[in-house]
Amino acid sequence: MTADAQITGAQITGAQIAGARAAEVRPAGARAAGARAGDPPGTSAVPRRRARSGAKVRRRLVGAASLLVAAGLWQVLTVTDAQVWLRFDRLPTLSEIGAGAASRVTTSLYWLDLLQSLIRILTGFGLAAVAGVAAGVLVARSARAGDVLTPLFEAVRPIPAIALVPVAILLFPADEQGIVFITFAAAFFPIMVSTRHAVRALPTLWEDAVGTLGGGRRHVLWHVVLPGILPGVFGGLSVGMGVSWICVISAEMISGEFGVGYRTWMSYTIVDYPAVIVGMITIGVLGWLTSAAVELVGRRVTRWLPRAEEES
Repeated sequence: MTADAQITGAQITGAQIAGARAAEVRPAGARAAGARAGDPPGTSAVPRRRARSGAKVRRRLVGAASLLVAAGLWQVLTVTDAQVWLRFDRLPTLSEIGAGAASRVTTSLYWLDLLQSLIRILTGFGLAAVAGVAAGVLVARSARAGDVLTPLFEAVRPIPAIALVPVAILLFPADEQGIVFITFAAAFFPIMVSTRHAVRALPTLWEDAVGTLGGGRRHVLWHVVLPGILPGVFGGLSVGMGVSWICVISAEMISGEFGVGYRTWMSYTIVDYPAVIVGMITIGVLGWLTSAAVELVGRRVTRWLPRAEEES
């Protein structure tokens, strides 16, 4: 057999292999298109989507029912002045809380406090997100940086962020800067630790494969490390957001002039208990909305990951 004949035979074999692979792929594509167009091969996807949507509706109904049951239990205990290990006779009823909420949400001061707390939390959390991700990647990717920074981080991390209030008062000339610093410190460490663990958990095979193909350290960082750690990063962001709300409210109570935490504490000092409960509800709603926003962004950014509900 001549060399030309050998080359022609290899080309035919390659064409046959490519045709076989295309034949294997087409049915899957046809099934996917059929599912979209309503053809019989894809009809099984419709019941699955309906089942998932029905499960979501049921979960939401269960969540709403649990809130209603808790509110009803609160009303019964406060109206009857129950004293079963806990003293509910001093707490306001739902009608008193509703009247307090109606009187507060109609004032500009309520919305000013809400806006002030949101600005503080978003500023501190945003700075912590950037610094925490950068520090986590740095100490996990660089042995020298890890040797220098890890002892410092581990020495400061166990200190509660709210315990840094006196230091913030001494360091910063304005209370606003100190509250933002407390918020930053509260969110920084959960984000940094989650990022560090996510980087160290990446399979080394990925980096070795890119390096074998000629990719440098910067290419590996942007196209392997950062996409691979996104699930862990957003887990840390979600935790950091919750801790940030705890600390910003506490800081506002200690050294604030505006904000939901400051107004809630002032309501307590003047024995306005319905306003205290309104402040607590406001804090809970704000924390829930911001945490839900972080999780929503995380799901959108990591939509390439397989989901348990999609696999079922």
